[in-house]
Amino acid sequence: MQARLSMSLLKTTAPRMMTLRTAVPVSRRLFCSRSLLQNKQQAHSSTPETTTGTAHNLAEVNGPESLIGPGAKEGTIPTDLEQATGLERLELLGKLEGIDVFDTKPLDASRRGTMKDPIVVDSYDDYRYVGCTGSPAGSHQVMWLKPTVDQVARCWECGSVYKINPVGVPDPHHKH
Repeated sequence: MQARLSMSLLKTTAPRMMTLRTAVPVSRRLFCSRSLLQNKQQAHSSTPETTTGTAHNLAEVNGPESLIGPGAKEGTIPTDLEQATGLERLELLGKLEGIDVFDTKPLDASRRGTMKDPIVVDSYDDYRYVGCTGSPAGSHQVMWLKPTVDQVARCWECGSVYKINPVGVPDPHHKH
């Protein structure tokens, strides 16, 4: 009813400035685009495709395609695991099995790293951000450092040294 009133109001107030096509109610336009999308999906579903499926545990993960959640069933609210995708889903699957996928345990703060004996930080990348709180832990505010594979990082507050231990698979095509 309101859409009819607004369309008739547009016709009477500015018939030359607004055409009937642009004054189509929003719900009608969404319905048309929804039916076009449904037809497109039906056309794609008729072609055979290989799907890997959704991983339900860490052993089933075989690539990014398997880390897409199934979503919720119609009429229900999805759980975190049902709607999670990508790295978030990988982390949740790991937590279900008791594995800390991203290794978030704190670093050794019982000693101060030196140039001869730095605190070693494992990393799957060429660098990692490290938050130093001093030795003993909490002796100064968090200072964020960025040790790289080629260079150690030294805290400018307490002097502790951090070094990267690369644990990932080296990629010959990926150079910084």
